Amino acid sequence: MSTLEIWLLAVALAIDCFMMSLACGISLKTIRWNTILSIGLFFGGFQALMPLLGWAATDSFYQHLQAYDHWIAFVLLSLLGVGLIREYITPEEAFSLNPLRIEIQIIMALATSLDALSVGISFTAVGYHQIETLLYPLSIIALTSLVFSITGHLIGAVFGNKFHIKIELLGGIIFIGFAFKILIEHLYFNH
Repeated sequence: MSTLEIWLLAVALAIDCFMMSLACGISLKTIRWNTILSIGLFFGGFQALMPLLGWAATDSFYQHLQAYDHWIAFVLLSLLGVGLIREYITPEEAFSLNPLRIEIQIIMALATSLDALSVGISFTAVGYHQIETLLYPLSIIALTSLVFSITGHLIGAVFGNKFHIKIELLGGIIFIGFAFKILIEHLYFNH
């Protein structure tokens, strides 16, 4: 893989992180650097970890997960979206889908990075046969996802704060829309 191809791959994977971080920023409406960095690090870490796992497991593990990865991502993102919509409808309710919570950040990072497992398999197919050769592409993927996450969160926070309205509904719709996008892509375009 050329350097340009690695960067394009990293950008493609980071778009998911951008969209989820945008929804988080919209929901929180504030710039909290510890949260922004935490989400970005989880997203970047998971986006680099999943290709590594796909590369390490090449055929055996991924073939089993591939039949279900889109359903797992769909369920996780849909639950997050429904939670945000519930907060919009009944904000005083005890339920809280709070992107400040570490477990929510991990769920988002996992859900948006499941499709990156296949990237690891492609690494094997194009000649990355030793872990040392993966350090560069995985670093670029992690860094790009981190930057896209931070950018998305900042844009979402500014947008959410500028309009001074409860826009958890928009964040929920983004999560659910993204869940359906993943499901439709896997069901209809990956055969």
